[in-house]
Amino acid sequence: MNALQQPTPHLTPVEPHRRRIRKRSPQQQQRHHPHRGLAVETTAKLAVNLVISVVAVSALAKLLPYQTLQQQKLQEIRAEVEHTEARVSRLQEELELLLAPEQTFQMMDRYSYRVDPNKISIVITPPKEETEPRSSDRDRPR
Repeated sequence: MNALQQPTPHLTPVEPHRRRIRKRSPQQQQRHHPHRGLAVETTAKLAVNLVISVVAVSALAKLLPYQTLQQQKLQEIRAEVEHTEARVSRLQEELELLLAPEQTFQMMDRYSYRVDPNKISIVITPPKEETEPRSSDRDRPR
């Protein structure tokens, strides 16, 4: 039986045709994805803007406590300025009184211990309590 069979040719497995992969030139790639460059540029811009925004927000967060502290100091200084302005205006009025010619003698009397020789100072003292009866009181009949 073996003799009757025809010899079979050796079959080699046939590989399927592989497509040739061609390297595309930059022009062909650009034709295939025309907006890729624009997309990359826009993504880069967005990333840079995001980084700048994060830095700005963090800087503001750090500056807020400093700003409130400065506002408190400013309020204290304004209150002190108001107090000082009131004092200055009072002192200016007093200076005007001191420099007024009609007030000169009154101011000299007020701010010095010297007394005008034409004036007599009167000092009122409380009466002393008597411990002994007066001699005139003894002589009186009761």
